[in-house]
Order: sequence, then C-alpha cells, then structure tokens
Amino acid sequence: MFGGDKLAALGAFSPQFPDAEALHRGLAHWNHRRLATAVPTDDWREEINENARMQRIEGHFIEAFRAMVAPLVSDVPSDPDGFIAWFEALKDDGPGQWDPLFDWLEGEASYEDLKWFLTQEAAGEAGFDDLVAMTQVKVPDRAKLELARNYWDEMGRGNAKGMHGPMLTRTTALLGLTPTIDTTLWQSLCLANTLTAFATSRRYVWHSIGALGVVELTAPTRVACVDAGLKRVGAPPEARKYFALHAQLDIEHSKAWNAEALIPLVSEDPSRARFLAEGALMRLICGEQCFDTYRAHLWAHTHPVVYAAE
Repeated sequence: MFGGDKLAALGAFSPQFPDAEALHRGLAHWNHRRLATAVPTDDWREEINENARMQRIEGHFIEAFRAMVAPLVSDVPSDPDGFIAWFEALKDDGPGQWDPLFDWLEGEASYEDLKWFLTQEAAGEAGFDDLVAMTQVKVPDRAKLELARNYWDEMGRGNAKGMHGPMLTRTTALLGLTPTIDTTLWQSLCLANTLTAFATSRRYVWHSIGALGVVELTAPTRVACVDAGLKRVGAPPEARKYFALHAQLDIEHSKAWNAEALIPLVSEDPSRARFLAEGALMRLICGEQCFDTYRAHLWAHTHPVVYAAE
C-alpha cells in the first residue's frame, strides 16, 4: 500500500493538470512566480488573467479539502475554553502526530536518508515569516500583536544572523541539499500550497491563523527528533541550529499564540472557531500525508503512485 493518497482526488483536474502531482507542481510554480519581487511590465493584463485562472484552480482544491474535513469539525466547541481544549488536544491526537517516521529519523536513518528528508521539507517550505506577515493584515488588534511578536522572533529580533528563514537556507547549503519544485514529492508541495492559499486569500484568514498555530503546537517534538538524528550522524552544529532552536522556541510560541490569538478571536466571534479548526486540521492532514509518503520512499524504496481524478 502506497502512502499519502488521501488528498489525491481533490481539485479541478484538466488536461493541463490531470492529477495531483501535476496540479501541485503547477500551483507551486505559480506561487513562486506571483510572490516573487517584480517590476512593472507591458503584459500586466495577461498576468492578471493568469492569476485569476490559477486562483480558481487553487480555490477548487481548498474548497474540496474543506468539504473533506467538514465532518471532523462539526462538533468543535465555539466557546473559548472548549475550543482551546480541543485545539491543544491536537498535539496528541491530531492527524500525523507521533508518526513513527520521526523516531526512525532520530535513531536509525542514515545521513543520506536525513538529507533526502530535509530536501523534501526544504522544497515544501512556504516561509513561516512571510505567511505570518501576510496573515496579520487587518486582523483584530490583540491577535495582530501576537502575530507581530511571532514575526519579530522569525526576524531574529532585528539580528540578521538570527533570522529563521536564512538560518534554514544556511542549513540546506551546509548539508549540500538542492531542493527544487520539480524534484519534490507532490504531498510536500501540497502542504506549502495549502498554507500559501490560506495566507494570500482574505477569506481564509482564520484558516491561516489556525494552521500556523498548530504548526507551533506540534512542531517541537518533530524537530527535536530531526536535530537528534543529525547529531547522531555527525552533522555540524551549525547545520542543526535551526532545528535545535525550534525545538525549544516553538513551545513558548504555541502558548502565546493560543492565549493571545486564538482565545481572543473566538471570544470576539465564536463562529471563527470552525474556520480556525479547519485550518489546523488541514495543515495536520497535509503533514500526515507527507509523512506517509516519506516512509513509503525511505522504508520501501518505492516511488509514490500518482492518482488521477476519477
């Protein structure tokens, strides 16, 4: 049985994007183009038309994904205390939690296995700092301040050497990794595409806050395993710095995000609880599908099957 096929049938498939692999490669390349810095050109009308077409394709995928998770959020509490208890329980019971991949990475994986894993992760990295920055636009003040504090940490608190994004880039360079969209499993691209869709579309702002919050909640145990695995195989300390930092810092980030963003947002408008929950579950399911697919590759040495839409 191949892993990671749960999301393979979601989306508006076409001759251009006939299956999940083509769809998420296409979305990933489009996201790379549209978020890059640019200058005015004479073909701006064509660019707008292309963006509108791709936004419809993106929207079809996200809405199909939302429909899939709808039964899982039908009874999510809408009172602040109930919601935060439900949310924090995702750390233990959410999709993909305690996946055996990470114990294996910590204790058994070879250096080459760890490098392959990190190449997939790096290529699918959407940039937490940019996601937070795009998400915070026009959100209520208390949540906005928490996102700002989180962003400032991502920026190394004003110290260029402490910026988290460049720190990850240095890690990939030190390990000799060459992540590219076209050599990355579609499940990893799907994760990045989902988070980018949330952060760049205002109709998914609560989804984005839920998704980013659940990253802070669940990441520390996983990155600690990666750090330990890299140490075991002799990776240099500088290459492990990013993972060692997040194994500790994200614990405090999660507590603050829950207290200063999630609770106030639900207190102000209980209807937001459903969308925050959808975003969190969608992010965790994307991760679960990545872990399933990574194991299929690393443990069985099989190439993931591409499932076309029926």
